[in-house]
Amino acid sequence: MSVRLDHGEDSLADIHEINVTPFIDVMLVLLIIFMVAAPLATVDIAVNLPTAAAETQPRPPMPLYLSVKADLTLAVGDQVIARSDLGEALAAAANGDKDARIFLRADKTVPYGDLMEVMNLLRGAGYLKIALVGLEKAPAP
Repeated sequence: MSVRLDHGEDSLADIHEINVTPFIDVMLVLLIIFMVAAPLATVDIAVNLPTAAAETQPRPPMPLYLSVKADLTLAVGDQVIARSDLGEALAAAANGDKDARIFLRADKTVPYGDLMEVMNLLRGAGYLKIALVGLEKAPAP
């Protein structure tokens, strides 16, 4: 048993279009919110880094020191070298061993950017084991 209720033809046509205007309005509001909130998310605070109180590690028998002096000249051991000769000087001092640990020490007046440049030179020369050298601070009694 089925009943058919037919009242003539349908006068309602299907609409196959989506109204994107509210979607665009919401996206523009979100864009403005993120444009305002993004600069507030970055924090620019001056940082006074603490001194390290790590335990002293034993020194290797023949440490390989790379020094960055206050005038930004480089020295491998006691020999002053040019930046362009860094790879060759380290290869000679480490006997070609790229896994040798390089002890990097720098004057405290050397800017951080210049120290990072020297570390990038070391990485470019193939020396990835770098240890930063600093003065030990006696623990407070």
